[in-house]
Amino acid sequence: MRVVVKLGGRVAAGSVGEVLERRVAGDEVVVVHGAGPQISAQLEARGLPVTFVRGRRVTDAATLAVVRELLVSVGEELCDALGPDAVQLVGDEIGLEATPLPELGLVGDPVASSLPAVEHALASGRIPVVTPIAIGPLNVNADEAAAAVASSVGAARLVFVSDVPGVYLEGAVLQLIHADRASELLERGTFDGGIVPKLMAAVLAARAGLTAEIGETAVVA
Repeated sequence: MRVVVKLGGRVAAGSVGEVLERRVAGDEVVVVHGAGPQISAQLEARGLPVTFVRGRRVTDAATLAVVRELLVSVGEELCDALGPDAVQLVGDEIGLEATPLPELGLVGDPVASSLPAVEHALASGRIPVVTPIAIGPLNVNADEAAAAVASSVGAARLVFVSDVPGVYLEGAVLQLIHADRASELLERGTFDGGIVPKLMAAVLAARAGLTAEIGETAVVA
């Protein structure tokens, strides 16, 4: 089975065990990672603004330079933790496309793209580690990039690994939520913060026929 695992920046290098376990089980694994906390900390340290709109970081040229620097750094650390089979692939260098969102600055909405470098890495028995920057370059949300990559490479599953145990609703973690219900709740503004882009990405993946999992919560069509 081909699986895309999205590792949140807060847990990236510490969650490699899950990736390696899936490989041992015989899965082809593609990793997409974030670096949100590291980027925000560095922006604050440099006196640059930290602003989000529905999970997307408002990005000017100075912010984008920090985004790239920290994403590449986290990707390198992740490859080191995964071992010699891991290979870092920076999105805008391998063909990851996005629809520009100029109202947010240098930001894009990632879309399914031709990613031959990922296919080549998998065919060679490697673990492709995709750093989510789109052609432009454009800053893209890592959760949404993971959904786009999953569609691009024909994955069967999309798994989000973060420090959040799942989708909370009315004080409890859901075991299952249907994509239409999730979309309805998102439109109502029921959720906020980092769960919004995760759930949006999971909905897109589920509607495309993938099994999507956010922690303990399965999102199904």
